Amino acid sequence: MARKISSDRPPFLISGQEIYAGSSAHINVPLPSQSSYMPISMPVHVVHGRQNGPVLFLSAAVHGDEINGIEIIRQVMAHSALARIRGTLIAVPIVNVYGFTTHTRYLPDRRDLNRSFPGSQHGSLASRLAHVFATEIIDRSTHGIDLHTGANHRTNYPHIRANLSNPDTEALARAFGTPVIIDANMRDGSLRQYAADKGIRSLLYEAGEALRFNPLAIRAGVRGVLNVMRALGMISGKSGTGQTVIKASTSSWVRAPQSGLLRLEEKQGSRVEKGACLGTISDAVGRNQTSVLAPATGIVIGHTMLPVVNEGDALFHIARFNDSAKVEDAIESFHTSHIEGLGPGDYPGPVDN
Repeated sequence: MARKISSDRPPFLISGQEIYAGSSAHINVPLPSQSSYMPISMPVHVVHGRQNGPVLFLSAAVHGDEINGIEIIRQVMAHSALARIRGTLIAVPIVNVYGFTTHTRYLPDRRDLNRSFPGSQHGSLASRLAHVFATEIIDRSTHGIDLHTGANHRTNYPHIRANLSNPDTEALARAFGTPVIIDANMRDGSLRQYAADKGIRSLLYEAGEALRFNPLAIRAGVRGVLNVMRALGMISGKSGTGQTVIKASTSSWVRAPQSGLLRLEEKQGSRVEKGACLGTISDAVGRNQTSVLAPATGIVIGHTMLPVVNEGDALFHIARFNDSAKVEDAIESFHTSHIEGLGPGDYPGPVDN
Protein backbone atom coordinates (compact mmCIF):
# COMPACT_ATOMS: atom_id res chain seq x y z
CA MET A 1 0.00 0.00 0.00
CA ALA A 2 1.40 3.39 -1.01
CA ARG A 3 1.92 5.90 1.81
CA LYS A 4 -0.16 9.09 1.49
CA ILE A 5 1.91 12.25 1.04
CA SER A 6 0.46 15.75 1.14
CA SER A 7 -0.04 17.11 -2.39
CA ASP A 8 -2.65 18.91 -4.46
CA ARG A 9 -2.25 16.31 -7.19
CA PRO A 10 -4.90 13.57 -7.09
CA PRO A 11 -3.87 9.95 -6.59
CA PHE A 12 -3.25 7.64 -9.54
CA LEU A 13 -5.77 4.81 -9.78
CA ILE A 14 -4.82 1.44 -11.25
CA SER A 15 -6.36 -2.00 -10.73
CA GLY A 16 -8.56 -0.57 -7.98
CA GLN A 17 -5.62 0.81 -5.99
CA GLU A 18 -4.65 4.42 -5.32
CA ILE A 19 -1.06 5.64 -5.53
CA TYR A 20 -0.74 9.04 -3.88
CA ALA A 21 1.29 11.88 -5.36
CA GLY A 22 4.93 11.75 -4.30
CA SER A 23 4.86 7.99 -3.70
CA SER A 24 5.43 4.70 -5.52
CA ALA A 25 3.86 1.28 -5.34
CA HIS A 26 4.18 -2.28 -6.61
CA ILE A 27 0.89 -3.75 -7.78
CA ASN A 28 0.03 -7.27 -8.89
CA VAL A 29 -2.66 -6.99 -11.56
CA PRO A 30 -4.71 -10.24 -11.63
CA LEU A 31 -4.64 -12.31 -14.84
CA PRO A 32 -6.63 -15.38 -15.94
CA SER A 33 -5.39 -18.49 -14.14
CA GLN A 34 -4.31 -21.73 -15.81
CA SER A 35 -5.23 -25.35 -15.26
CA SER A 36 -2.90 -25.54 -12.24
CA TYR A 37 -5.38 -23.29 -10.40
CA MET A 38 -2.47 -21.17 -9.22
CA PRO A 39 -3.23 -17.43 -9.24
CA ILE A 40 -1.28 -15.43 -11.86
CA SER A 41 -0.64 -11.71 -11.87
CA MET A 42 1.20 -9.10 -13.94
CA PRO A 43 3.76 -7.08 -11.92
CA VAL A 44 3.34 -3.31 -12.28
CA HIS A 45 5.50 -0.58 -10.71
CA VAL A 46 4.06 2.93 -10.46
CA VAL A 47 5.92 6.12 -9.54
CA HIS A 48 3.45 8.99 -9.14
CA GLY A 49 5.18 12.37 -8.94
CA ARG A 50 4.07 15.31 -6.84
CA GLN A 51 3.88 17.53 -9.93
CA ASN A 52 1.71 17.11 -13.00
CA GLY A 53 3.25 15.75 -16.18
CA PRO A 54 3.03 12.98 -18.78
CA VAL A 55 2.04 9.41 -17.94
CA LEU A 56 4.65 7.14 -19.52
CA PHE A 57 4.36 3.36 -19.66
CA LEU A 58 7.35 1.05 -20.10
CA SER A 59 6.58 -2.50 -21.18
CA ALA A 60 8.84 -5.51 -21.59
CA ALA A 61 8.40 -9.22 -22.36
CA VAL A 62 5.26 -8.74 -24.42
CA HIS A 63 6.93 -11.71 -26.06
CA GLY A 64 7.77 -13.90 -23.08
CA ASP A 65 11.32 -14.78 -24.16
CA GLU A 66 12.46 -11.19 -24.82
CA ILE A 67 14.13 -10.43 -21.51
CA ASN A 68 16.53 -7.51 -22.15
CA GLY A 69 13.69 -5.09 -21.43
CA ILE A 70 13.18 -6.59 -17.98
CA GLU A 71 16.70 -5.57 -16.98
CA ILE A 72 16.29 -2.17 -18.65
CA ILE A 73 13.22 -1.49 -16.52
CA ARG A 74 14.96 -2.71 -13.35
CA GLN A 75 17.78 -0.24 -13.86
CA VAL A 76 15.46 2.62 -14.78
CA MET A 77 13.40 2.04 -11.63
CA ALA A 78 16.57 2.20 -9.53
CA HIS A 79 17.68 5.54 -11.01
CA SER A 80 17.95 8.43 -8.58
CA ALA A 81 16.20 10.88 -10.95
CA LEU A 82 12.87 9.18 -10.29
CA ALA A 83 12.82 10.66 -6.78
CA ARG A 84 11.92 14.02 -8.37
CA ILE A 85 9.74 12.79 -11.21
CA ARG A 86 7.06 14.98 -12.76
CA GLY A 87 4.07 13.07 -14.03
CA THR A 88 3.72 9.31 -13.64
CA LEU A 89 5.78 6.31 -14.69
CA ILE A 90 4.07 2.93 -15.14
CA ALA A 91 6.62 0.14 -15.58
CA VAL A 92 5.57 -3.39 -16.51
CA PRO A 93 8.70 -5.58 -16.68
CA ILE A 94 6.85 -8.79 -17.65
CA VAL A 95 3.66 -8.40 -19.67
CA ASN A 96 3.42 -11.95 -21.00
CA VAL A 97 3.90 -13.72 -17.68
CA TYR A 98 2.73 -17.01 -19.18
CA GLY A 99 5.41 -17.06 -21.89
CA PHE A 100 8.11 -15.78 -19.54
CA THR A 101 7.70 -18.67 -17.11
CA THR A 102 8.09 -21.22 -19.93
CA HIS A 103 10.84 -19.34 -21.86
CA THR A 104 8.61 -18.98 -24.90
CA ARG A 105 7.54 -16.12 -27.16
CA TYR A 106 3.85 -16.97 -27.23
CA LEU A 107 1.07 -17.73 -24.79
CA PRO A 108 -0.13 -21.25 -23.93
CA ASP A 109 -2.83 -20.88 -26.64
CA ARG A 110 0.02 -20.34 -29.19
CA ARG A 111 -1.16 -16.83 -29.96
CA ASP A 112 1.08 -13.77 -30.33
CA LEU A 113 0.12 -11.17 -27.73
CA ASN A 114 1.41 -8.42 -30.02
CA ARG A 115 -1.25 -9.34 -32.59
CA SER A 116 -4.10 -9.57 -30.07
CA PHE A 117 -4.90 -5.94 -29.18
CA PRO A 118 -7.27 -4.46 -28.15
CA GLY A 119 -8.32 -7.84 -26.88
CA SER A 120 -11.55 -8.88 -25.23
CA GLN A 121 -12.73 -9.66 -21.73
CA HIS A 122 -14.35 -12.84 -23.06
CA GLY A 123 -11.92 -13.92 -25.82
CA SER A 124 -8.91 -16.24 -25.96
CA LEU A 125 -6.22 -16.20 -23.30
CA ALA A 126 -4.08 -13.86 -25.43
CA SER A 127 -7.09 -11.63 -26.06
CA ARG A 128 -7.88 -11.45 -22.35
CA LEU A 129 -4.30 -10.54 -21.45
CA ALA A 130 -4.27 -7.86 -24.19
CA HIS A 131 -7.52 -6.48 -22.78
CA VAL A 132 -6.05 -6.25 -19.27
CA PHE A 133 -2.91 -4.46 -20.48
CA ALA A 134 -4.88 -2.14 -22.77
CA THR A 135 -7.39 -1.05 -20.13
CA GLU A 136 -5.13 -0.98 -17.07
CA ILE A 137 -1.94 0.42 -18.62
CA ILE A 138 -2.25 1.93 -22.10
CA ASP A 139 -5.58 3.68 -21.53
CA ARG A 140 -4.09 5.46 -18.50
CA SER A 141 -1.01 6.71 -20.38
CA THR A 142 -0.04 9.61 -22.63
CA HIS A 143 3.19 8.05 -23.98
CA GLY A 144 4.79 4.62 -24.11
CA ILE A 145 7.99 2.70 -24.82
CA ASP A 146 7.69 -0.98 -25.68
CA LEU A 147 10.96 -2.92 -25.26
CA HIS A 148 11.71 -5.85 -27.58
CA THR A 149 14.53 -8.07 -28.89
CA GLY A 150 15.00 -10.13 -32.01
CA ALA A 151 12.92 -13.28 -32.29
CA ASN A 152 13.37 -16.81 -33.62
CA HIS A 153 17.15 -16.95 -33.04
CA ARG A 154 17.74 -13.50 -34.51
CA THR A 155 19.65 -10.60 -33.03
CA ASN A 156 19.02 -6.89 -33.62
CA TYR A 157 21.30 -3.87 -33.45
CA PRO A 158 19.74 -1.25 -31.13
CA HIS A 159 17.22 0.80 -33.08
CA ILE A 160 13.85 2.50 -32.70
CA ARG A 161 10.73 1.73 -34.70
CA ALA A 162 7.99 4.35 -34.66
CA ASN A 163 5.42 6.27 -36.66
CA LEU A 164 7.78 8.99 -37.88
CA SER A 165 5.07 10.76 -39.86
CA ASN A 166 4.02 12.26 -36.52
CA PRO A 167 6.48 15.07 -35.60
CA ASP A 168 6.06 14.59 -31.83
CA THR A 169 6.76 10.86 -32.12
CA GLU A 170 9.79 11.45 -34.33
CA ALA A 171 11.16 13.94 -31.79
CA LEU A 172 10.92 11.29 -29.07
CA ALA A 173 12.51 8.69 -31.36
CA ARG A 174 15.46 11.02 -31.93
CA ALA A 175 15.67 11.82 -28.22
CA PHE A 176 16.01 8.11 -27.39
CA GLY A 177 19.42 8.25 -29.02
CA THR A 178 19.98 5.13 -31.10
CA PRO A 179 21.86 5.94 -34.32
CA VAL A 180 19.17 4.23 -36.42
CA ILE A 181 15.43 4.95 -36.38
CA ILE A 182 12.95 3.30 -38.73
CA ASP A 183 9.58 4.57 -39.90
CA ALA A 184 7.76 1.29 -39.31
CA ASN A 185 4.27 0.48 -40.53
CA MET A 186 1.68 -0.40 -37.91
CA ARG A 187 0.74 -4.05 -37.54
CA ASP A 188 -2.92 -4.91 -37.03
CA GLY A 189 -3.51 -6.07 -33.49
CA SER A 190 -0.19 -4.73 -32.19
CA LEU A 191 0.29 -2.84 -28.97
CA ARG A 192 1.67 0.10 -30.95
CA GLN A 193 -1.37 0.16 -33.25
CA TYR A 194 -3.73 0.21 -30.27
CA ALA A 195 -1.76 3.02 -28.62
CA ALA A 196 -1.83 5.04 -31.86
CA ASP A 197 -5.60 4.58 -32.14
CA LYS A 198 -5.88 6.04 -28.63
CA GLY A 199 -3.70 9.05 -29.54
CA ILE A 200 -0.79 7.81 -27.40
CA ARG A 201 2.72 8.47 -28.75
CA SER A 202 4.78 5.31 -28.50
CA LEU A 203 8.19 3.93 -29.47
CA LEU A 204 9.28 0.35 -30.05
CA TYR A 205 12.88 -0.37 -29.05
CA GLU A 206 14.55 -3.38 -30.71
CA ALA A 207 17.91 -4.68 -29.48
CA GLY A 208 19.64 -7.99 -28.80
CA GLU A 209 18.19 -11.49 -28.99
CA ALA A 210 15.67 -13.53 -27.05
CA LEU A 211 16.62 -15.31 -23.79
CA ARG A 212 19.97 -13.48 -23.53
CA PHE A 213 21.10 -10.37 -21.66
CA ASN A 214 23.04 -8.15 -24.04
CA PRO A 215 25.21 -5.43 -22.39
CA LEU A 216 25.05 -2.97 -25.31
CA ALA A 217 21.29 -3.43 -25.74
CA ILE A 218 20.63 -2.91 -22.04
CA ARG A 219 22.86 0.13 -21.62
CA ALA A 220 21.45 1.78 -24.72
CA GLY A 221 17.93 0.99 -23.57
CA VAL A 222 18.36 2.48 -20.10
CA ARG A 223 19.93 5.64 -21.46
CA GLY A 224 17.28 5.87 -24.16
CA VAL A 225 14.40 5.66 -21.69
CA LEU A 226 15.97 8.32 -19.48
CA ASN A 227 16.56 10.53 -22.54
CA VAL A 228 12.88 10.28 -23.48
CA MET A 229 11.82 11.09 -19.93
CA ARG A 230 14.01 14.20 -20.06
CA ALA A 231 12.57 15.19 -23.42
CA LEU A 232 9.08 14.89 -21.91
CA GLY A 233 10.09 17.01 -18.91
CA MET A 234 9.54 14.13 -16.47
CA ILE A 235 13.06 14.25 -15.04
CA SER A 236 15.67 16.99 -15.03
CA GLY A 237 18.69 17.25 -17.28
CA LYS A 238 19.36 17.76 -20.96
CA SER A 239 17.39 15.51 -23.27
CA GLY A 240 19.98 15.67 -26.03
CA THR A 241 22.49 12.82 -26.25
CA GLY A 242 24.98 14.26 -28.70
CA GLN A 243 24.41 11.10 -30.71
CA THR A 244 23.83 11.41 -34.45
CA VAL A 245 20.44 9.86 -35.25
CA ILE A 246 19.55 9.01 -38.86
CA LYS A 247 16.24 7.84 -40.27
CA ALA A 248 16.31 4.82 -42.55
CA SER A 249 14.60 5.23 -45.91
CA THR A 250 13.57 1.56 -45.95
CA SER A 251 14.62 -1.87 -44.67
CA SER A 252 14.27 -5.44 -45.90
CA TRP A 253 15.37 -9.00 -45.15
CA VAL A 254 17.79 -10.97 -47.33
CA ARG A 255 16.70 -14.60 -47.56
CA ALA A 256 18.65 -17.81 -48.00
CA PRO A 257 19.06 -18.74 -51.70
CA GLN A 258 19.62 -22.39 -50.71
CA SER A 259 19.67 -24.68 -47.69
CA GLY A 260 22.82 -25.59 -45.78
CA LEU A 261 25.22 -24.21 -43.17
CA LEU A 262 25.64 -20.43 -43.00
CA ARG A 263 28.95 -18.74 -42.21
CA LEU A 264 28.55 -15.04 -41.41
CA GLU A 265 30.83 -12.57 -43.13
CA GLU A 266 29.09 -9.43 -41.82
CA LYS A 267 27.53 -8.79 -38.43
CA GLN A 268 25.02 -6.30 -37.05
CA GLY A 269 26.07 -2.66 -37.24
CA SER A 270 28.25 -3.27 -40.31
CA ARG A 271 27.99 -1.09 -43.41
CA VAL A 272 27.82 -3.14 -46.59
CA GLU A 273 27.98 -2.15 -50.24
CA LYS A 274 25.55 -3.46 -52.83
CA GLY A 275 26.78 -6.84 -54.03
CA ALA A 276 28.96 -7.43 -50.96
CA CYS A 277 29.14 -10.94 -49.53
CA LEU A 278 27.09 -11.10 -46.31
CA GLY A 279 27.77 -14.78 -45.74
CA THR A 280 28.21 -18.11 -47.46
CA ILE A 281 26.05 -21.23 -47.43
CA SER A 282 27.39 -24.70 -48.19
CA ASP A 283 26.80 -28.31 -47.26
CA ALA A 284 28.48 -29.90 -44.23
CA VAL A 285 31.80 -30.51 -46.03
CA GLY A 286 31.95 -27.18 -47.81
CA ARG A 287 30.63 -28.19 -51.22
CA ASN A 288 27.86 -26.45 -53.19
CA GLN A 289 28.90 -23.11 -51.74
CA THR A 290 26.74 -20.06 -52.49
CA SER A 291 27.32 -16.46 -51.46
CA VAL A 292 24.55 -14.39 -49.86
CA LEU A 293 24.84 -10.95 -51.46
CA ALA A 294 23.66 -7.55 -50.25
CA PRO A 295 20.86 -6.31 -52.54
CA ALA A 296 21.70 -2.68 -51.76
CA THR A 297 24.14 -0.51 -49.82
CA GLY A 298 23.11 -0.16 -46.20
CA ILE A 299 23.60 -1.15 -42.57
CA VAL A 300 23.07 -4.65 -41.15
CA ILE A 301 20.59 -4.09 -38.31
CA GLY A 302 19.78 -7.75 -37.69
CA HIS A 303 20.78 -11.26 -38.62
CA THR A 304 20.05 -14.88 -37.81
CA MET A 305 21.98 -16.63 -35.05
CA LEU A 306 21.39 -20.12 -36.46
CA PRO A 307 24.06 -21.62 -38.76
CA VAL A 308 21.61 -24.25 -40.06
CA VAL A 309 19.33 -22.57 -42.60
CA ASN A 310 16.64 -23.58 -45.03
CA GLU A 311 16.03 -22.06 -48.42
CA GLY A 312 13.94 -18.92 -47.95
CA ASP A 313 14.92 -18.28 -44.31
CA ALA A 314 15.43 -14.63 -43.33
CA LEU A 315 19.17 -14.19 -42.78
CA PHE A 316 20.15 -10.49 -42.79
CA HIS A 317 18.08 -7.37 -42.14
CA ILE A 318 19.45 -4.43 -44.15
CA ALA A 319 18.43 -0.82 -43.49
CA ARG A 320 18.99 1.63 -46.34
CA PHE A 321 19.93 5.28 -45.91
CA ASN A 322 20.58 8.29 -48.09
CA ASP A 323 24.06 8.46 -46.55
CA SER A 324 25.09 5.08 -45.14
CA ALA A 325 28.67 6.25 -44.55
CA LYS A 326 27.36 8.85 -42.09
CA VAL A 327 25.38 6.13 -40.32
CA GLU A 328 28.50 3.97 -40.08
CA ASP A 329 30.30 6.80 -38.26
CA ALA A 330 27.30 7.30 -35.95
CA ILE A 331 27.20 3.58 -35.11
CA GLU A 332 30.91 3.53 -34.31
CA SER A 333 30.48 6.51 -31.97
CA PHE A 334 27.38 4.95 -30.38
CA HIS A 335 29.10 1.61 -29.83
CA THR A 336 32.18 3.20 -28.26
CA SER A 337 30.17 5.39 -25.88
CA HIS A 338 28.06 2.48 -24.63
CA ILE A 339 30.77 -0.13 -24.06
CA GLU A 340 33.38 2.11 -22.45
CA GLY A 341 34.69 0.34 -19.38
CA LEU A 342 33.18 -3.03 -20.28
CA GLY A 343 35.27 -6.07 -21.04
CA PRO A 344 34.24 -8.93 -23.35
CA GLY A 345 31.20 -10.66 -21.85
CA ASP A 346 30.93 -8.18 -18.98
CA TYR A 347 27.50 -7.68 -17.48
CA PRO A 348 26.48 -3.99 -17.63
CA GLY A 349 26.24 -2.12 -14.36
CA PRO A 350 23.66 0.57 -13.64
CA VAL A 351 23.75 3.58 -15.95
CA ASP A 352 23.86 7.08 -14.48
CA ASN A 353 23.92 9.71 -17.23
